[in-house]
Amino acid sequence: MSIISPLAHIHPDAKIGDNVKVDPFAVIHAEVYIGEGTHVMSHVIIMDGSIIGKNCVIFPGAVIGAIPQDLKFAGEKTTVEIGDGTTIRECVTVNRGTKDKWKTTVGKNCLLMAYAHVAHDCVIGDNVILANAVQLAGHVEVGNFAIISGLSGAVQFTRIGAHTYIAGNTVIRKDVPPYVKAAREPMCFAGINSVGLQRSKFTPEKIKEITDIYRVLFIEKNTTSAALEKIEASFESTRERDAIIAFVKSSKTGIIKRPSKTANDDDNPF
Repeated sequence: MSIISPLAHIHPDAKIGDNVKVDPFAVIHAEVYIGEGTHVMSHVIIMDGSIIGKNCVIFPGAVIGAIPQDLKFAGEKTTVEIGDGTTIRECVTVNRGTKDKWKTTVGKNCLLMAYAHVAHDCVIGDNVILANAVQLAGHVEVGNFAIISGLSGAVQFTRIGAHTYIAGNTVIRKDVPPYVKAAREPMCFAGINSVGLQRSKFTPEKIKEITDIYRVLFIEKNTTSAALEKIEASFESTRERDAIIAFVKSSKTGIIKRPSKTANDDDNPF
């Protein structure tokens, strides 16, 4: 049985699942679906086109499903989809899509911390963490288990690969391949996300394979195309190797680079 405060405003056409809790002063518009077990706290606004999964928690001040901040938007009927088990903290904004993808998606078991913004047509994978005040422009893609630290921002159409870690206050202008850390200004390769990979139960042998691949791509003095040729020739096909190659080959903005060494750098970035 759902617990709906009489002080909440819920449009009669909204579809509310079982065991949903809606606190006072929340506003839920007509074309909204909320899955069972979700908790919508006070002063949340969930607008038309929002599809919220099961067992989500949405904290005060969040706005889900507002129209895109895109001057090309012409009122097309689009959606926002939030996966099961996702937590959306205070004052987060997630805009619905445009006719580019027709929807904005946030995966399962994500954590969007306070003041994060997910713009139109973004695709956020599962188990992603966006820390406080992370700002994602339109059409950004974020892979599973990625962590983007606070005050970072991604420009439109950039991609952040799976199992990546982005340092705080970083401007993401280029694609970040899977399994790596990225930091500095301008943003660049900062080593393998070994801690994140260990937490995700990658074996030491698999982490070494990923490390060796990125040594060819970022540390040796190869062009990107030459590095890819060497990786394909020198490493047997595995899911991780193939994911790295496919990501780099499909990049439209270009990938991050290894910077020139400075006096503050370690000799080994891994």
